[in-house]
Amino acid sequence: MTQSTLTPPPPVTRKRGRSKGSPAERGDKSVLRTIGIVIVWISVALGVLLLGWVILQSLRDTRSILGQPFGLPDALRWDNYARAWTGGNFGVAAWNSLTVTVISSVLTIVVAAPAAYFLGRVETPLTEGLTFYFILGLGIPAQVILIPLFIMLNSVYLTDSLIGLNLVYIGVSMPFTVFLLVGFFRSLPVEVEEAAALDGASPWGTMWRIAMPLAKGGLLTAFILQVISHWNETLLALTLLQSTEKYTLPVALISFIQQQTYSGADWGGEFAGIVLIVLPMLALYLWVGSKLSAGLTVGIGK
Repeated sequence: MTQSTLTPPPPVTRKRGRSKGSPAERGDKSVLRTIGIVIVWISVALGVLLLGWVILQSLRDTRSILGQPFGLPDALRWDNYARAWTGGNFGVAAWNSLTVTVISSVLTIVVAAPAAYFLGRVETPLTEGLTFYFILGLGIPAQVILIPLFIMLNSVYLTDSLIGLNLVYIGVSMPFTVFLLVGFFRSLPVEVEEAAALDGASPWGTMWRIAMPLAKGGLLTAFILQVISHWNETLLALTLLQSTEKYTLPVALISFIQQQTYSGADWGGEFAGIVLIVLPMLALYLWVGSKLSAGLTVGIGK
């Protein structure tokens, strides 16, 4: 075979990397990113300033607040907190909020976790439809179901009841919690569960002994989000609760403000009541904020 009969090798073509766009496009993206960062930091600064302003006003009397709304306290009026705690019946309301928040948040996770595990591991048209059904629940505002919900609870004598409020919180929290946990379970390596199944573990045992411990970060994130949501919830509690001894903290604060409207405004006490509601959730977020932020990014693309 002569050299002339040899076919030349095909030319080597090098794969080019993905185009990052023109310099003008990259510049536009950089400008948009900078604007977004500035907007975020401005929002954070405004939120911190507003919280600081509320705390400062809670230590002033009504006359100084009305005279100089943005002034500093001349003397620290800690008695504002005492009046808010006693006059607004905040002691009983705080206990009601604590029990309702903890019970409803725990039961929400207990019910939602197995459902999310099943939807995240079993991929069939039925499970896909059920997942989409839960996603649709995220778009239904509470105002739409408020009247039907009140009528249904009233027919079974669960209005003005903390048990009924717990059931409502669990129901309205289920769509978001299931949607969030499905992503966490889909992000877990399925090989670990397959190895457990080969060792003789039942599906139920695999879920509770393998999947749930691996997803503890997601479960904690979902629990903390529900605690914050249920602690601050006002509309449903205001609609379903009528007795003073059943009030949660947001409803007790509204009742306290209404009392001050008729007996004379006590702005210092009202600001103190706001601080009493906000500070526990602020302390909770400062305690687990890093874990919460990290947990929200897990399974985001699943």
